[in-house]
Amino acid sequence: MTAMKIDLPYIVSDKDRRGNRRLYVRRFGKKVRLRAKPHTMAFMQEYNDGLTALEVANADPTPHDSRAPKAAARATLGWLMSCYMASAEFKDLADASRRAKRSVFDECAREPRRPDAPNDLMRDCPLKHFTSAHAKMLRNRAKPRGQGAVKNRCKHLSAMFGWAVENEPLVTTNPFRDVKTQSKPTEGYYTWTVDDVATFEQFYPIGTKPRLALALLLYSGARRQDMVCFGKQHIRGGWLRWVPKKMLWKRSRTHEKPLLPVLADIIARSPCGDLTFLQTEYGKAFTPAGFGGWFRDKCDAAGLPKCTAHGLRKAGATLAAENGATDRELMALFDWDTPSQAHVYTRAASQKRLAQEAIHTMEFAHSENKQVSHFIVPPKNVGSNQ
Repeated sequence: MTAMKIDLPYIVSDKDRRGNRRLYVRRFGKKVRLRAKPHTMAFMQEYNDGLTALEVANADPTPHDSRAPKAAARATLGWLMSCYMASAEFKDLADASRRAKRSVFDECAREPRRPDAPNDLMRDCPLKHFTSAHAKMLRNRAKPRGQGAVKNRCKHLSAMFGWAVENEPLVTTNPFRDVKTQSKPTEGYYTWTVDDVATFEQFYPIGTKPRLALALLLYSGARRQDMVCFGKQHIRGGWLRWVPKKMLWKRSRTHEKPLLPVLADIIARSPCGDLTFLQTEYGKAFTPAGFGGWFRDKCDAAGLPKCTAHGLRKAGATLAAENGATDRELMALFDWDTPSQAHVYTRAASQKRLAQEAIHTMEFAHSENKQVSHFIVPPKNVGSNQ
């Protein structure tokens, strides 16, 4: 078993003189041997104990100091986090999802249970004492970092407790189930306008890398983590085919979409790599995060500071809905499993069309002397009760 196959931080490996693989948790220049079988609850507990021991040793070189924090005991929040991360449900998640959840768990576990007791950590909170009040406290502590941090913290912890209710007899309720996360409405990423697209295209003509990136995002409807992997091998018979990475933990269905002529023309007239259309200045494929930062810099240079890669996906959905696409058609175009996301765009488009059709009912009617004005309203029905 190699360290590369274990998705945990601070894991290192080496071989003994007989060629056997040995695993360690290593921090602060020291390491602790891990002897349990990887991907088991025993391994996670051993990993947690070793990590804690190294942190204690780094904080205070005295090994028998009674004030030093101990590893998470059974039936505590830290223990539950270790159990969940050793579960099949957690291991089936995409790599990015596992990293995001682990980061939230690690952050919450190290927070104090009470402001006046900094050494009493949340990971040591007994599960029988963990209530919705603790859930709200953890939610409120994330508020200074923005709404996204609040939603992610509650979402990931709620998923863990939801798993525990079904799989762990010690947990009978989900304290995050009724905790609200939306403090104020938000529209999320800025949606590009037609003028924004025209400005970008004028600044970056066909044949440039930014223009190719814009076309791949706008005319494919793909998420950036998929788009950065697009290459000639994804085009067959005039169709663009790929498996969306975001949903790999749930299903591996191939997404198929006709290749628009405008996109095919821009690809043909642009410098492209062998395996990916877009490449960095070093001839490598972009990572999703690296592309996001690079594309944002190109938007800033074009005088579009509010524009992002994800905003182009929203612009495509808005345009399709305003041109009459149905919920089901939007689901097919943008790889959504439920109509709820598509309905956001079709509802807004319907409101816009209805307002355009009905706006004349609010026109003023002026009398001949131009001194009295009133709204045009339909006459009341004869014999009504009003």
